[in-house]
Amino acid sequence: MVNKRGTDELKSAALASEPLARVQRLVGIYVALAFGTLVALAVMTAVAPSLATSEAWGHAVIVAVFAIVLPLRTRGALKGSGSGLRALTIIGCVLLVVNLVEAALPGVFPSWMRVEMLVIAAMMLALATLSVRARRNPPSDHR
Repeated sequence: MVNKRGTDELKSAALASEPLARVQRLVGIYVALAFGTLVALAVMTAVAPSLATSEAWGHAVIVAVFAIVLPLRTRGALKGSGSGLRALTIIGCVLLVVNLVEAALPGVFPSWMRVEMLVIAAMMLALATLSVRARRNPPSDHR
């Protein structure tokens, strides 16, 4: 009986760690996309300034700030921090809504950036879904 309980606890931990492992991969992709956007803007500023508007730069800098915050919160969540997991969920939801709203604003951002915003929104929907799943199935040693 004792071994069965340990097995159940391991299964529970595996259920919670699987969504968080996926969140970690999503955050890594988000970081690459955020800094790739900054590089693209730097190139476009020199080559095609009309595609590197001040609004695009403002959005890219804010996205880059979250690219610094999200890995820190992800690390905390992976260590079992409830506040880290809660922060991941909140940040993911906020980025989802903000990117959808900004992508819908007519004439504010260049078309290529609207696509980037929609990609980020889809990633944040996945991140929020996975972090909620991880919150509902916490590892038994962190309850």
